[in-house]
Amino acid sequence: MSEIIFEVREDEVDGGYNAMALGYGIHTQGDTLEELRAMVKEAVDCYFDETMEAPRVIRLHFVRDEVLA
Repeated sequence: MSEIIFEVREDEVDGGYNAMALGYGIHTQGDTLEELRAMVKEAVDCYFDETMEAPRVIRLHFVRDEVLA
């Protein structure tokens, strides 16, 4: 595997960011973007053990909802 993609959304209620890997059961969160990046790397390291091929690239895809009334 060469790449894993995380969908990142801002938490409008509590603040911070939530990230969810597409196609994998990996979810994490962080209060700042710097913390989120560190948490995503840690989550990927924990998910992929020695028997699994870990991705070489972690991509963060930021999704932003905007409502116009």
